[in-house]
Amino acid sequence: MDKLRVVHYINQFFAGIGGEEKADTEPHVAQELPPISKQLGQKLGADFEVVATVVCGDSYFNENIEKASAELIDMIKAQKPDLFIAGPAFNAGRYGVAAGTITKEVQDKLEIPCVTGMYVENPGVDLFRKEIYIVETANSAAGMRKALPKIAKLAAKLGKGETVGTPKEEGYIEKGVRVNFFHEDRGSKRAVDMLIKKIKGEEFETEYPMPNFDRVEPGKPIKDLSKATIAIVTSGGIVPKGNPDRIESSSASKYGEYSLEGVTDLTEETYETAHGGYDPVYANEDADRVLPVDVLRDLEKEGKIGKLHEIFYTTVGNGTSVNNSVAYASEYAKKLVDAGVDGVILTST
Repeated sequence: MDKLRVVHYINQFFAGIGGEEKADTEPHVAQELPPISKQLGQKLGADFEVVATVVCGDSYFNENIEKASAELIDMIKAQKPDLFIAGPAFNAGRYGVAAGTITKEVQDKLEIPCVTGMYVENPGVDLFRKEIYIVETANSAAGMRKALPKIAKLAAKLGKGETVGTPKEEGYIEKGVRVNFFHEDRGSKRAVDMLIKKIKGEEFETEYPMPNFDRVEPGKPIKDLSKATIAIVTSGGIVPKGNPDRIESSSASKYGEYSLEGVTDLTEETYETAHGGYDPVYANEDADRVLPVDVLRDLEKEGKIGKLHEIFYTTVGNGTSVNNSVAYASEYAKKLVDAGVDGVILTST
């Protein structure tokens, strides 16, 4: 029997072209299989052959989604694939969006089995989890050794037309699809068993998990901005030159608290961004592009706001967990309230 043909999609980094400075790489078919594609082929086994790797830079894809998707579809179709795999993208946001987008496009237009892989907090997960198979991975490429076998196992099942099990069994992120099946115990008995375990404080797994929505009550409108104290907070990683608190460029474990007393402009000599995952050139040239101190000082002089709070809080959003983000915000929100701040402008990259 002929081997099943596999096409693999990766970004510029995993193709060995470069990092952020090469994120504008246009779609193309790699001249030879990169190491990650060769490893994937080995994990898939003897019934599969990775016949091509298609590559696109993260910035190029996300800035030209329709054009890049069309170009990539033509390249992938020309390889006559039986199976398509993208990534894994781990927690790289733009890579995740690109991998999810092209996976869905291939699935819809070429009608072949498709799989990708991402960390559960990657924005690509929320965008595409209901429509494609996304294998859950670690948040960084340090988890590659575990991610590739999981992706290959699920992809092989799909490629061979075998029955796919539950998310827990196969390692993919829940798609929200419920499947009827026959259980050896009737529902009433299973419900009572779970209740008894709950009463005893034992572990149990619900058969109907409910979504956990983070509901935030909107703040009350500011009645008079001309008398209001306005603070600025950012997840764009703007820090004093030299990053004195060593805030990490990804998966930040801390936030910074810095004075704006006497500061009217964030210059290239005094401020920079610690943020990874996007081209920092423009932010480093003028950090006001991310943290608009200059504009707010103008509004302060014009009397359109009462005053700018003399402290700003900053961290890096790239790969930073939701739990850490909530913890940071809870801490400095209390400080802002205690300082009498009336409103906050929150900026990102």
